[in-house]
Formats: sequence, structure tokens, C-alpha cells
Amino acid sequence: MPQAILAEAQEAVLQVQGMKCAGCAQAVERALSQKPGVVSASVNLVTEKALIFYQADQVRPDALAIALTDIGFPTQVETPAATASLESSVTSQSLASTSAKIGGFHSPEFQQIEFQKIGLAIALVTLSAVGHLHSFFPWPIPLLGTLWFHWGLATLALLLPGRRMIQDGWQSWRRNMPNMNTLVSLGALTAYGASCAALWVPKLGWECFFDAPVMIVGLVLLGRTLEEQARGRATAALRALMSLQPAIARQLAASFQVSAQAPEQVSEQVSAQAPEQASEQPQSPLNPELVPIDQVPIDQVQVGALLQVLPGDKFPVDGLVKMGQSWVDESMLTGESRPVEKSVNAPVMAGTLNQSQVLVIEATRTGQETALAQIVQLVETAQTRKAPIQRLADRVAGYFVYGVMAIAVLTFVFWATVGTHLWPEVLHLVHFSAHAPAHAPAHSLSNAPSVVHSSSGLLLSLKLAIAVLVVACPCALGLATPTAIVVGTSLGAEQGLLIRGGDVLEAVHHLDTIVFDKTGTLTTGIPVVTHYWLSHRAETAIQSPEQLLQYAASLEASAQHPFAVAIQAKAQELSLAQLEVTDWSSQGGLGLMGNIGDRRVCLGSAAWIASQGAILAEGDRQRVEALAAEGHSIVVLSLEGQYVGGIAIQDTLRPDALETIQTLRQQGLQVRMLTGDQRLTAEAIGQTLGLTTAEIDAEVLPTDKAKVIQALQAQGKSVGMVGDGINDAPALAQANVGIALSSGTDVAIETAQIVLMGHLTRSAPQLKDVVKAIALSKATFRTIQQNLFWAFGYNLLGIPAAAGVLLPGFGLLLSPAAAAALMALSSVSVVTNSLRLRSKALEA
Repeated sequence: MPQAILAEAQEAVLQVQGMKCAGCAQAVERALSQKPGVVSASVNLVTEKALIFYQADQVRPDALAIALTDIGFPTQVETPAATASLESSVTSQSLASTSAKIGGFHSPEFQQIEFQKIGLAIALVTLSAVGHLHSFFPWPIPLLGTLWFHWGLATLALLLPGRRMIQDGWQSWRRNMPNMNTLVSLGALTAYGASCAALWVPKLGWECFFDAPVMIVGLVLLGRTLEEQARGRATAALRALMSLQPAIARQLAASFQVSAQAPEQVSEQVSAQAPEQASEQPQSPLNPELVPIDQVPIDQVQVGALLQVLPGDKFPVDGLVKMGQSWVDESMLTGESRPVEKSVNAPVMAGTLNQSQVLVIEATRTGQETALAQIVQLVETAQTRKAPIQRLADRVAGYFVYGVMAIAVLTFVFWATVGTHLWPEVLHLVHFSAHAPAHAPAHSLSNAPSVVHSSSGLLLSLKLAIAVLVVACPCALGLATPTAIVVGTSLGAEQGLLIRGGDVLEAVHHLDTIVFDKTGTLTTGIPVVTHYWLSHRAETAIQSPEQLLQYAASLEASAQHPFAVAIQAKAQELSLAQLEVTDWSSQGGLGLMGNIGDRRVCLGSAAWIASQGAILAEGDRQRVEALAAEGHSIVVLSLEGQYVGGIAIQDTLRPDALETIQTLRQQGLQVRMLTGDQRLTAEAIGQTLGLTTAEIDAEVLPTDKAKVIQALQAQGKSVGMVGDGINDAPALAQANVGIALSSGTDVAIETAQIVLMGHLTRSAPQLKDVVKAIALSKATFRTIQQNLFWAFGYNLLGIPAAAGVLLPGFGLLLSPAAAAALMALSSVSVVTNSLRLRSKALEA
């Protein structure tokens, strides 16, 4: 899909119910994609959501929801209000309770249904076994061993717990969208019908295997219950995030005025009252007699409202601290386990935990604008994006059920007409006339060997066809990729990492080169002025070094680059007044120029200043080169075309920069640095990081950064770009995987495929999070590969085995009950393997 068309389309998320397997998900995706106005559609079987991009002038999401509902998939459009309601309705207490019970985050009603299904499935399996208990006792047990008891048990199994499965299978067949329920229902009903024929027409001499439909229904329900539990654990992390936001906020009266008390005084005054007392009384502990508190739903909190947050409470909205001082646990959003101290004017985030003292905050972002809501929305969107490796599974799933039914028919026809004649010895595997009525003569069947042969062959053919229908598992194919993506992206969100989808996971797996921007990425992005000087030839043109700094700060007044901020900060420190600049212009990352009074002033790199005609003398040039060799960035100033002096600025490396680069190299990745800074400065910093000259691209214009990435890709490299600024956005977009340190700009955040979420959580991301993001992405993709290998391998081996391939040479027959057990195991195994990602993360 062309990116231009996708960019113009609007986005919506649909909540789709009734999907049972990969075939269902493919049917939904196909139905959406075929609608006029739908640009693209992606369905996630695990989260039961569909992400659509559509042209608003051609189709509406509610119309698509109605269309899906009409074909048997009840659907509704997910709205921000619905999401907010869900977030506020699930409290952390209920979350912990639910997690302890079933490992998922569902409503109490859903828990009860799950427990009933488990009990019912186990009961069915037990009852089926009870039907054979008589064979273990030396004396006969009335009723227990009769065929009519088995018939009744099988009938109840199909009419009660199996009814919904059969109904769904039939409706799917009628809509020309057969699914796994169709296969299982066909198998169970065929086994039941064949057994009824054997019971009601004794002359057939067939075996009654009423245990097969009972075991099929019981094992399928048990497998689905275990699978649902595992899927609940897979989505647990996202639901945990959604539950972090409290439902109620303690809002101060509009007449309350923020006190000018020092934080220490406020803390002492606040701590004098226990949190339990504060929560019971309607007054603020900051002023108990005069300041009433209203407990309001969070959806009624407006920006600018003053809220009180007690120790042990979670912040209801994003805000700024206005009174008090406390420690706050932000681990649920940033992954950082150490509490962060918050005082006046410090930002706080919805869902984080106030630990020690009462705080008064001013709401700055509410509802869907909070960092927590943005993270949830971004993760939900990421979980619907598929990995390219899933395309084969999707293509197979689209025709899987039809293919299995065709194989079942061919299996029946082959063994009924040819197979038993080629290998008559396999007929002993059929317990011919094992349940014949007691009054039937023992010799009556021995006189009709041809009838015996044909009846046995027909019964064997039926059993093999039933096994084929039951053993096939489209669910394993459908769950292989989405379960791993859901677990991986949710786990990343817990650790402060946003991985935007399955396609990103696959791209990370193929990376061999990581390119880091320097300023603000490898460095802290907070440079400071260390030196400023006059040229010995400038004394007549300018009076002092401070005047040079004043000229430079005045030119930089309209700029936002970190170097500009450093120069302005130094000028403010020295109380230098800003001068009026006219005819100001920026030269595309090279420098600035403008008029101060009647003088033309230029500020930029030494090379650019020289191109403007201001040549540095030998002594000035040596001074600039010496400072650059020490890792300083140099900007020089010219006045009326004459070089007058320069400013040295130094940006310190992030403390984890060296460790990050060393770790990436140990993982077999090539590391490079990209910067617009002078080569001497870049090489000095690169040497500190262990980078060679060949691994440093210096003096690169902002517009050329993407070209550097493109040149590396032309060499056959798969490139990951790590950056944070507006000028990094083109390179982030050009790279195979863009990784944004989200303390940077929104443009970089939107462009990158992986975001270190300090921007959303208003905390500074650590550079070593790049290593964590790459490691998690690779581990998740490996899990996808393992799941697909198992899903394809299971079906490629299981279906032929069920069709009787092993009968002639090995005498191995897969019974319908055993086929049901294997089918149930396959889906559970795929989901459980995905959950191993979480276990590995906890161990790490």
C-alpha cells in the first residue's frame, strides 16, 4: 500500500467477537478489505481487534461494524470514551485478584464462565472414562457398561456443552466461511452417527465408539479453556496498563489558592495527618478547615484543576506538582525500579504511585491526552500490525478448512475403495462387532467374510476421516504470530519501550548496522559553553569577549538547537542584554547571519565562515583545532566579513553510551556515529566510545543524513538509526528501523518504529534501552519463528498420520479421541511458548 494513500486515510479500531481460528480472522480481514473505501485492514485474533485505514468520504467505521455483525461476527467501533471507561472501571485491586485466579484480566462474570468450562470439560472426560470403568472390576456393574448408557452420554455431550460449537460450525458453513468448529463438529457428528448406526442396525457388525464424540467435545473444550487462560496472560500486561488509572480524583475547590510555603514546610504540615484520616475527611490536609475536597470521576477533571494525591494513591491525570514534596514510583510506565523525587513544578504522570507525602498537583493532560492513554493506544495499534513472516500462515489459513475437508473426503474414499484391499492386514485394528448384541450368534458373521471385509473397511475409513477432521488445527496457525507480538509489545510497554508492530520485530531481526546521532543521543543534549575568545585582530572591531558572546546570543535568540540554548544560557548567566537583530536568516544548519546595528554578523562553523570570506589566521586556526580535538564543538563569529573570535561548546556523553556501544558490538552489530559537527570534534568523541575514523560520518548536513543511511543500505546493510531531533526524522524514516529517544521531538517520535518512551512518560530515556529494545524484538521474532515452525510442523505431520499414512508399515492408527487431544495441545503449546517471553524477561 503506497504510504501517501495510507497517510491520507483515517484510522479506526473495531472490536470483533466470534473469531474462533485463523480462518475466521482471515474471513474478517477479507470482508473488510473488499469494502469500498477501506485502504487496509489488519486483524489480531488474540486481542479480537481489527485496525482499519479508510477513506472517510467513502465508508464509515460503524457501517463496517454492521457489515461484520451481519455475517456472524458481532462488532462495534472502539471509541476513546469506551477505552477510557474500561481503564477507569478496572481497578488495580480487582486486577490483582483476577490475575491470581486465572492469570488474565477479565470481568468476574468471565472468570465464572471460564471456571464452568474447565469443570465441564474435566467432567466430560471423566464421564467418558467412567464408561469404561466396568472393565476394571471383576463383577458386572449395572448400566455402566451398556451401549445405551454410552449413547446417552454422547447425546448429552453434543446437546449441552457441544451445542454452541455445532451451531457455530453450521452457521459458518452456511455463510461459506467454515472454521475450526466446522471441522470438529463434522468429526464429532460423524462419529456419533456411525456409532448410532452400529447400535440401531446390529447387522452391520460395526463397533460403537460413542466415547469418541464425548472425548472430542470434552478435550476441545478443555483445550480452549487452557488456551483462553494463556491468551488472557498474553494480554495481561496491556490490561494492567489500562487499569493503572484510578476512577476517582480528589479535586480541591476552585477557590483554593496554591500556598507559597516552601516544600519542606508543606511536607511537615501534610505528614502530621495520617493518610487514613485524610481519606476519611472531606477537607484537605493542607488546610483542613477551609479547603473542601470533591471526589469526582476522572472524566470530569478539567485541565488546570487542582487535585490532592494522598500517599499510596495513584495520580489520576498528568500534571505538575504545585505543593508538597514526595517520592513517586514510575516503574509501571518507565521500567525504572527506583522511585523519583518530585517537588514543586515537577511533572507527574497518570497511573504512577505517590509513595511518601501528600501532593497538590495541577492537571495538565486528562483523558486520552495522558501519557498512560497514549501508551495504551500506541501499544494496541502496534499489536495489530503483522510481521511479513505471517503472510504464508495467512494464505494457508484462508483455505485451510476447505483443504482439510477435502483431505478427509479423499481419506475416506481411498481407504474404503483401495487402501483396505492393498493392505488387508490393517483391518484387525478395527474392533469388528466388539459391541454386538449378546443374542447375536457367534458364527453368524464368520460365514460372511466379504461382508466383514467391506464393513470393516468402511468403519476404518470413517474413523480415519474423522481423525483428519479433528486433528487439523487452524488455531495454531492463527495464534502463532499474534500471541508473540502481544506478549512482546506489552512487555516492552512495561519496560518503557514502544515497538510499533510485528513488521518492526522482523526488521530488527535482520539488522546488522546501528547508526547513532551524536548530539542529544550519544550525548546528553545539554551542552554548555566552556570557552569564548577574541581574535588578536578583532580588538578594534569588538571590545571584549563578552560582547562577542552577546552578539552570538542575539543571533541565536530565534534558534532552538542545543548549541543555541547553551549560548543563550551563558549570556543570561552574565546578564548580557539581547541586541536587536534585523535581516536575520538561517543557512540550513551551516550558520546564521543578520544585522546588529549597521554591522553584518555571521555565526557558524569555521568552514562556513571561511566560505563567507572570513579567513582564520594560523594561530586562530590552531586554537580551534586544539579545542575540537578535545571534543569541543566550535562556532566562530565574523563581523563585516572579518573573523573576530569563537565559542567552544561541550556536550557530555551519556553515562551509558560506551556500555551500549560495547554491548551492541558483542551482539555482532556494526556501530557508527552520524553528526553535523566538525570532524575533529566527532573523532575525539568517537575515540572515547571506541569508534574508528571509518565508523564516523561527520560534518553531515541535516538534509544529507538520510543520504548516509541510503548509502549504507546500497552496500547491502540493514540499518537501524537512533536519533532524537527534527533533523533526524528523515534518517529515521529512511532506516530499516528507526529508534527514537523520546526525550526529543514529536516529529522524531512519529517517524520511528521503536520509541524509548521517556517523551510520553516525561522522564529521560537511557541509551541502554536501545539494547533492551533490540534484544526484546529479536527474542519476540524468534518466538514467532518457533510458533510457526510448530504450527506448520504439527499440521504437516498430524494430518497425514491421521489419514493413515503410518498404518501399512507401522500399524499406527490415530483414534478420533487421540486426534482431539493433539489438536487441543497444539493451540495451547503455541500460546504457552509465547508466554515464555515473559518468563525470560522476569529471569533477566
